[in-house]
Amino acid sequence: MFLGVIFGVIMMQINGGKDFTIDWIKPLGTIFVNLLKLIAIPLIVASLLKGISDLKDISKFAKIGGRSILIYIGTTVVAISIGLVIVNIVQPGSGISPETVEQLEETYKGNSGITSKLSTAASQKESGPLDFVVDMIPSNLFKALGDNGNMLQVIFFIIFFGISMLLIPEKSAKPIKDFFDGLNDVVLKMVDLIMITAPVAVFALLATVIVSAESWEIIQALIIYSLTVIGGLLLMIVFYLLLVSLIVKKNPFWFLKQLAPAQLLAFTTSSSAATLPVTMERVEEHLGVDKEVSSFVLPVGATINMDGTSLYQAVAAVFIAQVLGVDLTTSDQLTIVLTALMASIGSAAVPGAGMVMLVIVLQAVGKFSPEQIAIGLTLIFAVDRPLDMFRTTINVTGDATVSMIVAKSLGKIHDPKPKDWDDNLENV
Repeated sequence: MFLGVIFGVIMMQINGGKDFTIDWIKPLGTIFVNLLKLIAIPLIVASLLKGISDLKDISKFAKIGGRSILIYIGTTVVAISIGLVIVNIVQPGSGISPETVEQLEETYKGNSGITSKLSTAASQKESGPLDFVVDMIPSNLFKALGDNGNMLQVIFFIIFFGISMLLIPEKSAKPIKDFFDGLNDVVLKMVDLIMITAPVAVFALLATVIVSAESWEIIQALIIYSLTVIGGLLLMIVFYLLLVSLIVKKNPFWFLKQLAPAQLLAFTTSSSAATLPVTMERVEEHLGVDKEVSSFVLPVGATINMDGTSLYQAVAAVFIAQVLGVDLTTSDQLTIVLTALMASIGSAAVPGAGMVMLVIVLQAVGKFSPEQIAIGLTLIFAVDRPLDMFRTTINVTGDATVSMIVAKSLGKIHDPKPKDWDDNLENV
């Protein structure tokens, strides 16, 4: 990571350095992320089906699902609350001058990234109240399997399939179970092999982020806002560590050490979905959570648990209001809490989804005109990607924390049993 940042800074100073990095370094990171995305769906299918089939008792699955969702909602409310408290104390918007706002408007006027997010948010706003549930039910399994954005649809089918498998005679279900047990082992070994290249990939990803950075002058103008968001995210890390220490009864520093590879990968990719295979491997093998818990809690968390994103939405919404001189009452801020909570459940586990949800939050407050919302997005667009890296790290940490809490409540934590990629190499 350090070398990637240094390399990126050097390439920015060299004539043609940016083009060299984009042409020859960026593909290494892209290949790595694509490999992780490639195995994300197979891993969810094999791991979740194995977890359900090992349960034997459907009532246990209901307990896992119910507790997971309730805890996810609880941590998201805490995240939004922390965001609102810290942004009201620091008031980063008071330090942005009208001249800076005009500069930002001019820089990002007609920006395709902003206009696409506004149109996406508009289409989501027009959807009905139960469309989220309808979207969870796939009409075509193979179409759902072909897109990582349809993770909830895949999870629904596998749960439906797994429960149905429990309801048929064990003799009939055994060949299917054996196949998916074997598939699960193969996919986890693929994770081990892909992670061998992680240092090179992380170097490439961070170098690309640096050379692709927006104007440093604009970023400096937004530094207090950025530090406010990062400060809130660090408080969420402290909150997670308290949960691990007080509820799971594990050393919080041990927890961070074991989860670190997944956190670093989340930071460099800005994608919970791409990080999911590594998160599952770390939680199961290094934190000791039974597969029947992790196989459900982590894929669902990667889709609906967006603590970092929710905290960012709360800070960003109030920051934009402070800059534009829009007075937000206590009722307005409660609206932000509720809307950000609902928006986090619908957020896709891909880079940039947070800005789409932010538009929905701003619209829900009802005090921002369409023009002001567009200006608001331009205010924070320059630093969105760097902050996305931080908040994705928080999302992944939250997923792992909740999986440990659920496992602890059900007595499903075992001694960690790490595996290496070459465990069976001598037999080949």
